[in-house]
This record gives sequence, C-alpha cells and structure tokens, in this order.
Amino acid sequence: MATQNQFSEMPLPLFDGSDEAVAPDTSAQQPSYIRDHRKRLRSRFIEGGAAALPDYEMLELVLFRAIPRRDVKPLAWRLLDKFGDFNRVISASPERLCEIKGVGDAVVLELKIVEAAAHRLARARVMQKQVLSGWDAVLDYCHTTMAHRETEHFRILYLDRKNVLIADEEQAKGTIDHVPVYPREVVKRALEINASALILVHNHPSGDPTPSDADINMTNQIQDAATALSITLHDHLIIGKSRELSFKSEGYL
Repeated sequence: MATQNQFSEMPLPLFDGSDEAVAPDTSAQQPSYIRDHRKRLRSRFIEGGAAALPDYEMLELVLFRAIPRRDVKPLAWRLLDKFGDFNRVISASPERLCEIKGVGDAVVLELKIVEAAAHRLARARVMQKQVLSGWDAVLDYCHTTMAHRETEHFRILYLDRKNVLIADEEQAKGTIDHVPVYPREVVKRALEINASALILVHNHPSGDPTPSDADINMTNQIQDAATALSITLHDHLIIGKSRELSFKSEGYL
C-alpha cells in the first residue's frame, strides 16, 4: 500500500507567469476537500487502475501536478466538452488547448508528456518486430499516434528482408485534407537504410478513411517507383477516428 508521502503534491510549480502554474502562497493550506478528493482519487487509481476511472477523473490525475492548489474537475470537464474524450484531449495541439480557460504552459506540458508516453509504449511493441505477424500491434500503434491528429500526417514504416520494422519515420505534415508526398523521397530513403519493403500510413482528420483520388494516385506512383528498385509496397493504411482502411484488403494494391 502506498504511503501518504507518495501522494504528496508537487512542491514547486513548473513555470512562472500568469498561467495556471503561478506560484502559490506556500504558507496557505490546501483546502481539505481538495486534499481528500485527490487522495481518494489516487487511491482508486492505484487499486483499480485506469479501468476504475472515467475520462474526467483520469484527466484530473494528470492535472493535479500542473495545478497543485485548486479544484481541477471544472477544467477537466471543459477539456472534455471541447475535445470529446481523453484521447482527443491529450492529442490536441498546444494552440487549441490554450484556447480553454485555465490552460497554460504547465497543463499543456503534462498532457503532452502523457501523449508522448503513450506513443513510446505503442512504438516499442512494433519496432524491431516482425510486422506481418504482429499486424494488430501495428494497427494499434498507428491509431495511437495518428487517429486524433487535426491535420494530415504521412509516415512510412520501413522493413527489412524478413519484414522486421527497422525504421518508422514521419515524412510530411499537411493541412486538414492534404499532405504533400514525394515518391522519389520515399524510395530514396528506403535505399539509404537498406529497406526491402514499405508500409505507407496517413490519417484523415475528417474521421472517414475512404481514400481520395489523390491518395490512390500517390500510392500508385510510390508503388511504381518502389517496384523499379525491387522494393515491396506491402500496404497503405489510412487511419480514421475509429477505424482504418487497408489498400491491400480493399483491392487498391
């Protein structure tokens, strides 16, 4: 059982300034109802894990460190009202987060740390692994890193001759409905790292993974360029909000 000291508040704020992390009066006692609520919430998380908490309480746990002296529940609800769920909150851009009353540098930092941790955990499950035999882990990774992006991102998974993932690189960022992709750069990078196969991945911020004509034409151009250099294009995945589309499964490749 964790001791009370392990649940102690952050002694100093992360940032100075006029945002939510302005230095508190350390002589002032935290109101007992806030202190007791935080202790109960942390205990529930330790005992029951994330499954024991709804989204707003998970957000409260994250916000505790950024806002050490105030009730964070109203802010958690404002964030959920704006973005929809926990995943979309931590994936939102710093600029959009800062539009919410009560959000400043410290809150953004804590949310982005959680997002980065989630991405690293998902990535660790696929890097240096045989991709085609661990396809579900690949899909989970792609959804974790791309499903809630507000603009289109294009990344490439590079595989060796045994279909082991040797590199995962974001090649381009675009707008809400377009991302520039250059087939020559895609295959050039494959040659540089001695990759034998590729999986293309990009997201549709609209949530609908149906490919556009531009998506299909770009994929055909990359396939032609890769084939000419004996590089295999295994698939092109389009990631939507809640589902993905596979070019291979849908007959586009």
